[in-house]
Amino acid sequence: MASNNQTLVTEFILQGFSETPQLQILLFISFLFLYLTALTGNILIVMTTSLDSNLHTPMYFFLANLAILDIGCTSTVLPKLLENLVVEKKSISYEGCMTQLYFLSWFLGTELLLFTVMAYDRYVAICHPLHYNTMLSKMICVLLVSSVWVTSALVSLLHTGLMVRLTFCGPNEIQHFLCEIPSLLLLSCSSTYLNNIAIIMADVYFGVINFVLTMVSYGFIISNILKIRTTEGKKKAFSTCSSHLMVVSIYYTTIIYTYFFPGSGSSMDNGKVVALLYTAFCPTVNPLIYTLRNKDFKTALKKITVIDRKLVKSSCI
Repeated sequence: MASNNQTLVTEFILQGFSETPQLQILLFISFLFLYLTALTGNILIVMTTSLDSNLHTPMYFFLANLAILDIGCTSTVLPKLLENLVVEKKSISYEGCMTQLYFLSWFLGTELLLFTVMAYDRYVAICHPLHYNTMLSKMICVLLVSSVWVTSALVSLLHTGLMVRLTFCGPNEIQHFLCEIPSLLLLSCSSTYLNNIAIIMADVYFGVINFVLTMVSYGFIISNILKIRTTEGKKKAFSTCSSHLMVVSIYYTTIIYTYFFPGSGSSMDNGKVVALLYTAFCPTVNPLIYTLRNKDFKTALKKITVIDRKLVKSSCI
């Protein structure tokens, strides 16, 4: 019991997806597959972009940061979800819940900001190719990424601090499989006025402003692509940003549904499915979307694989 913030609840019960043993086994296998696939794909992106000098460009630097975020996001949620699928008591401690809340908010916010930076990268590459190295120098890229991580960390700290000050005196069952701001606010028996104000401000900044900036960037990109005379040139230009636009569309749809439309009743079940999209599905498919259509990355991956095989053979000899 945390007497300093008048918290009476020492643990929360996380509502799962089903109580049927056979279905829980199927869900465990499915989520474990998604988790391992997400880890493998994103770790490969980080390793390949780090080891191959040809990929030491702003686009791949941002992509590596996105992969790190996906690893963090899925690792914040899925291990606990997998644990609760095999234990009888599906609970999480108060401290564990606040920790999960902080890191999940941090990673989700950082990802939204990074999408805006990546859209700017594509805008410069297509609309100002001759000034690309100047407008996105190594120092500028580092500053952009650092500001993205730090800004989201501070905002997440604010949300978590406001959540810690609330009183939870029962019931303690979260109508979700994770600790998330909207679900936790429903359980508070004290005023959530400041929390709601902070959520609105965060929604405007992370959701509205960054979404508008991303769409404006793509407006200029599409306008510039349409000016290209050859069909081959248009295809080549569009292929450089289509993957990012696809990921952004999926991600923003899920986030907007969760944080802009409060859930209740049957919509809470829909909220669980949506949460799975951005905590499990997106981190799994992002590496596939970004790499399967990318010749440079596939070439670098093959090169690293060949080198690893040679090293293994030489060590065996």
